[in-house]
Amino acid sequence: MKEQTQNVSRDKVIVRTSIIGIAANLFLAGFKAAVGLLSHSIAIVLDAVNNLSDAASSIITIIGTKLAGKSPDKKHPFGYGRVEYLSAMVISVIVLYAGVTSLTESVKKIIHPETPDYSTATLIIVAAGVLVKIVLGRFVKSVGEKVNSDSLVNSGKDATLDSVISASTLVAAGIFLWKGISLEAWLGAVISLIIIKSGVEMLRETLSKVLGERADAELAQEIKKTVLSFPEVNGAYDLVLNNYGPDTFNGSVHIEIPDTYTADQIDELLRTISVTVYQKHNVILTAIGVYSQNTTDEGRLQMQQAVYKEVLAVEHVLQVHAFYVNEEKKTLRFDVVVSFDAKDRAAVYQQICEKVQAMYPDYTLQIALDTDFSESE
Repeated sequence: MKEQTQNVSRDKVIVRTSIIGIAANLFLAGFKAAVGLLSHSIAIVLDAVNNLSDAASSIITIIGTKLAGKSPDKKHPFGYGRVEYLSAMVISVIVLYAGVTSLTESVKKIIHPETPDYSTATLIIVAAGVLVKIVLGRFVKSVGEKVNSDSLVNSGKDATLDSVISASTLVAAGIFLWKGISLEAWLGAVISLIIIKSGVEMLRETLSKVLGERADAELAQEIKKTVLSFPEVNGAYDLVLNNYGPDTFNGSVHIEIPDTYTADQIDELLRTISVTVYQKHNVILTAIGVYSQNTTDEGRLQMQQAVYKEVLAVEHVLQVHAFYVNEEKKTLRFDVVVSFDAKDRAAVYQQICEKVQAMYPDYTLQIALDTDFSESE
């Protein structure tokens, strides 16, 4: 219930902020279009078109937020949170399209130029537009960062960029009035290239999130810290966090506990850990794996220390964990995390196997090549 309340509150903030953006951009687009057509200013007309694209972006943000807020169902049991990433992607494409279209128009005006006709009213309206866009951009971006909405952040960045664009049209107007040199079409081309660059960057960032990025290292460390706060847990490893939308994570983790624990004790411990992690971090641990730790033989502890020392000395080895020796079956097992910086991770793994086998030739090795999915290397 708490999570649902938080989601509803977040959605309301995003929708309200987007509505403000729509109203502001439609107002600016109308005035700039009229001023641009009357003054024959291609830069101001393109600026008006850009405001319309911003309004469309805000509408898409609202639609995306509404769709992302749908409850999980049979077809999508993890919910629809990732729709927000798709809406952010659409906004990026709109910005990119606006840039390409405006570049085309600017090139046409360079080939067939028109002399602009500025008036005091024209310049005042454009200047007012600059101020509105600066305030709007900062407001929308700050709200987006606060509620972790990529769509709002992208819209805020775009609005801030618009203020720079509008300010540049004032500079062009000043140069024309002062020197009689018209830079309208050329300025329009520069503006278009800036818009295209911004669209490409936004699209690249959003695609990266859709593909799946490494989880935030701080969040991962905090979750592991919570898991390790239980006295029964001697290690927490292999944390995997799957993102299903902003602030929506499911995950799994492996814990190391004494080999003397009963199934009942383990079951109770895992349930308690899951509840605690959800309450503190709003992360659902769908699975908690268990590594048993030798506790009844001092000789096995010495073996562990010797293996860890030898393996950690190998270049690109980041971590060793889940060590266990079964004397009855003569098996020795552990996991090793090898950095992605290694040119050949398989070769590093083979080197480790050979080293440990030479140390304990009578044992069958069960060494798992592991990956750190959550923390930066």
